[in-house]
Amino acid sequence: MDSIEESWRELEKACLGCEKCGLHETRTKVVFGKGSREAKIMLVGEAPGESEDREGLPFVGRAGKLLDLYMGYVDLSLENVYIANILKCRPPKNRDPEEAEKDSCIDYLRLQTKLIAPKIIVCLGRIAAMRIIKPEFKITAEHGAWFKKGDIWMTAIYHPSALLRDPPKKAEALADFKEVRKKAAELGIL
Repeated sequence: MDSIEESWRELEKACLGCEKCGLHETRTKVVFGKGSREAKIMLVGEAPGESEDREGLPFVGRAGKLLDLYMGYVDLSLENVYIANILKCRPPKNRDPEEAEKDSCIDYLRLQTKLIAPKIIVCLGRIAAMRIIKPEFKITAEHGAWFKKGDIWMTAIYHPSALLRDPPKKAEALADFKEVRKKAAELGIL
Protein backbone atom coordinates (compact mmCIF):
# COMPACT_ATOMS: atom_id res chain seq x y z
CA MET A 1 0.00 0.00 0.00
CA ASP A 2 1.25 3.49 -0.83
CA SER A 3 2.51 5.18 2.34
CA ILE A 4 1.21 8.62 1.31
CA GLU A 5 -2.26 7.18 0.77
CA GLU A 6 -2.07 5.51 4.17
CA SER A 7 -0.91 8.78 5.75
CA TRP A 8 -3.91 10.58 4.23
CA ARG A 9 -6.27 7.91 5.57
CA GLU A 10 -4.76 8.09 9.06
CA LEU A 11 -4.88 11.88 9.10
CA GLU A 12 -8.50 12.01 7.96
CA LYS A 13 -9.47 9.35 10.52
CA ALA A 14 -7.77 11.39 13.27
CA CYS A 15 -9.66 14.52 12.20
CA LEU A 16 -13.00 12.73 12.04
CA GLY A 17 -12.58 11.50 15.61
CA CYS A 18 -10.99 14.63 17.04
CA GLU A 19 -12.13 15.92 20.42
CA LYS A 20 -9.19 18.25 21.17
CA CYS A 21 -11.43 21.28 21.69
CA GLY A 22 -15.06 21.96 22.49
CA LEU A 23 -16.06 22.45 18.85
CA HIS A 24 -16.53 18.69 18.45
CA GLU A 25 -19.61 19.00 20.67
CA THR A 26 -21.42 21.35 18.28
CA ARG A 27 -20.22 20.19 14.86
CA THR A 28 -22.40 18.31 12.43
CA LYS A 29 -19.50 17.11 10.30
CA VAL A 30 -15.74 17.48 10.29
CA VAL A 31 -14.60 19.48 7.26
CA PHE A 32 -11.32 17.89 6.23
CA GLY A 33 -10.52 19.30 2.79
CA LYS A 34 -11.16 18.86 -0.92
CA GLY A 35 -9.32 18.96 -4.21
CA SER A 36 -6.26 17.31 -5.66
CA ARG A 37 -3.87 15.77 -3.16
CA GLU A 38 -1.16 16.23 -5.80
CA ALA A 39 -1.87 19.97 -6.15
CA LYS A 40 0.96 22.44 -5.94
CA ILE A 41 -1.43 25.23 -4.93
CA MET A 42 -3.18 25.11 -1.58
CA LEU A 43 -5.95 27.48 -0.50
CA VAL A 44 -6.43 27.83 3.26
CA GLY A 45 -9.39 29.43 4.97
CA GLU A 46 -10.09 29.95 8.64
CA ALA A 47 -12.98 27.63 9.54
CA PRO A 48 -16.07 25.96 8.10
CA GLY A 49 -19.36 27.82 7.94
CA GLU A 50 -22.89 26.51 8.26
CA SER A 51 -23.09 24.97 4.76
CA GLU A 52 -19.67 23.39 5.14
CA ASP A 53 -20.59 21.93 8.54
CA ARG A 54 -23.71 20.41 7.00
CA GLU A 55 -21.95 18.95 3.92
CA GLY A 56 -18.52 18.14 5.37
CA LEU A 57 -16.64 20.00 2.61
CA PRO A 58 -14.90 23.40 2.63
CA PHE A 59 -16.25 26.37 0.69
CA VAL A 60 -19.59 24.99 -0.52
CA GLY A 61 -21.86 27.86 0.58
CA ARG A 62 -22.28 31.31 -0.98
CA ALA A 63 -18.64 32.21 -0.32
CA GLY A 64 -17.59 28.93 -1.90
CA LYS A 65 -19.59 29.66 -5.04
CA LEU A 66 -17.82 33.02 -5.33
CA LEU A 67 -14.45 31.31 -4.77
CA ASP A 68 -15.30 28.87 -7.57
CA LEU A 69 -15.99 31.81 -9.91
CA TYR A 70 -12.65 33.46 -9.13
CA MET A 71 -10.79 30.19 -9.54
CA GLY A 72 -12.54 29.63 -12.87
CA TYR A 73 -11.48 33.09 -14.12
CA VAL A 74 -7.82 32.09 -13.75
CA ASP A 75 -8.15 28.44 -14.77
CA LEU A 76 -7.84 26.95 -11.29
CA SER A 77 -10.03 24.06 -10.23
CA LEU A 78 -10.17 21.20 -7.77
CA GLU A 79 -8.03 19.29 -10.29
CA ASN A 80 -5.04 21.57 -9.60
CA VAL A 81 -5.82 23.05 -6.16
CA TYR A 82 -6.34 21.65 -2.67
CA ILE A 83 -8.61 23.55 -0.25
CA ALA A 84 -8.58 23.26 3.54
CA ASN A 85 -9.22 25.35 6.64
CA ILE A 86 -7.23 25.96 9.79
CA LEU A 87 -10.16 24.62 11.83
CA LYS A 88 -11.90 21.42 10.81
CA CYS A 89 -15.06 22.17 12.84
CA ARG A 90 -17.43 25.14 12.65
CA PRO A 91 -17.30 27.71 15.43
CA PRO A 92 -20.83 28.45 16.70
CA LYS A 93 -22.62 31.19 14.74
CA ASN A 94 -19.56 31.50 12.46
CA ARG A 95 -17.66 33.48 15.08
CA ASP A 96 -13.92 33.96 14.65
CA PRO A 97 -11.92 30.94 15.80
CA GLU A 98 -10.41 31.24 19.27
CA GLU A 99 -6.64 30.89 19.68
CA ALA A 100 -7.00 27.65 21.65
CA GLU A 101 -9.15 26.19 18.87
CA LYS A 102 -6.59 27.15 16.22
CA ASP A 103 -3.83 25.69 18.39
CA SER A 104 -5.78 22.43 18.75
CA CYS A 105 -6.31 22.08 15.01
CA ILE A 106 -3.19 23.54 13.39
CA ASP A 107 -1.24 20.26 13.37
CA TYR A 108 -3.86 18.71 11.09
CA LEU A 109 -3.31 21.51 8.59
CA ARG A 110 0.47 21.18 8.95
CA LEU A 111 0.22 17.47 8.13
CA GLN A 112 -2.04 18.16 5.15
CA THR A 113 0.50 20.72 3.93
CA LYS A 114 3.38 18.28 4.43
CA LEU A 115 1.57 15.56 2.45
CA ILE A 116 0.66 17.92 -0.39
CA ALA A 117 4.00 19.75 -0.47
CA PRO A 118 2.54 22.83 -2.20
CA LYS A 119 4.67 25.43 -3.94
CA ILE A 120 2.02 28.13 -3.29
CA ILE A 121 -0.26 28.69 -0.31
CA VAL A 122 -3.06 31.22 -0.69
CA CYS A 123 -4.56 32.34 2.61
CA LEU A 124 -8.23 33.18 2.28
CA GLY A 125 -8.69 36.10 4.62
CA ARG A 126 -7.02 37.82 7.51
CA ILE A 127 -7.34 35.07 10.11
CA ALA A 128 -5.62 32.47 7.94
CA ALA A 129 -2.93 34.97 6.94
CA MET A 130 -2.26 35.94 10.56
CA ARG A 131 -1.76 32.29 11.48
CA ILE A 132 0.18 31.16 8.42
CA ILE A 133 2.09 34.17 7.08
CA LYS A 134 2.66 36.43 10.12
CA PRO A 135 0.72 37.36 13.26
CA GLU A 136 0.54 41.07 12.42
CA PHE A 137 -0.74 40.55 8.86
CA LYS A 138 -2.97 43.41 7.65
CA ILE A 139 -5.27 42.11 4.92
CA THR A 140 -6.25 45.53 3.55
CA ALA A 141 -2.64 46.66 3.17
CA GLU A 142 -0.94 43.34 2.36
CA HIS A 143 -3.38 41.28 0.29
CA GLY A 144 -1.71 40.12 -2.88
CA ALA A 145 1.83 40.59 -1.50
CA TRP A 146 4.13 37.57 -1.68
CA PHE A 147 6.07 36.06 1.20
CA LYS A 148 8.43 33.09 1.02
CA LYS A 149 8.92 30.52 3.77
CA GLY A 150 11.33 27.77 2.86
CA ASP A 151 10.31 26.57 -0.60
CA ILE A 152 6.73 27.82 -0.33
CA TRP A 153 5.42 31.09 -1.76
CA MET A 154 2.55 32.52 0.28
CA THR A 155 0.03 35.26 -0.28
CA ALA A 156 -3.34 36.26 1.10
CA ILE A 157 -6.48 37.47 -0.59
CA TYR A 158 -9.75 38.73 0.79
CA HIS A 159 -11.93 35.96 2.14
CA PRO A 160 -14.82 35.32 -0.26
CA SER A 161 -17.36 35.98 2.51
CA ALA A 162 -15.77 39.43 3.03
CA LEU A 163 -16.28 40.10 -0.69
CA LEU A 164 -19.96 39.24 -0.34
CA ARG A 165 -20.22 41.90 2.38
CA ASP A 166 -18.02 44.45 0.58
CA PRO A 167 -18.49 44.04 -3.20
CA PRO A 168 -16.18 46.93 -4.22
CA LYS A 169 -13.22 44.75 -3.14
CA LYS A 170 -14.08 42.12 -5.76
CA ALA A 171 -11.88 43.78 -8.41
CA GLU A 172 -8.88 43.67 -6.04
CA ALA A 173 -9.58 40.01 -5.34
CA LEU A 174 -9.63 39.20 -9.05
CA ALA A 175 -6.31 41.00 -9.51
CA ASP A 176 -4.89 38.95 -6.63
CA PHE A 177 -6.12 35.71 -8.22
CA LYS A 178 -4.47 36.73 -11.49
CA GLU A 179 -1.20 37.19 -9.58
CA VAL A 180 -1.56 33.71 -8.10
CA ARG A 181 -1.95 32.34 -11.61
CA LYS A 182 1.06 34.36 -12.77
CA LYS A 183 3.20 33.05 -9.88
CA ALA A 184 2.11 29.48 -10.64
CA ALA A 185 3.18 29.95 -14.27
CA GLU A 186 6.54 31.40 -13.16
CA LEU A 187 7.09 28.33 -10.98
CA GLY A 188 6.06 26.00 -13.78
CA ILE A 189 3.30 24.34 -11.80
CA LEU A 190 0.39 25.16 -14.14
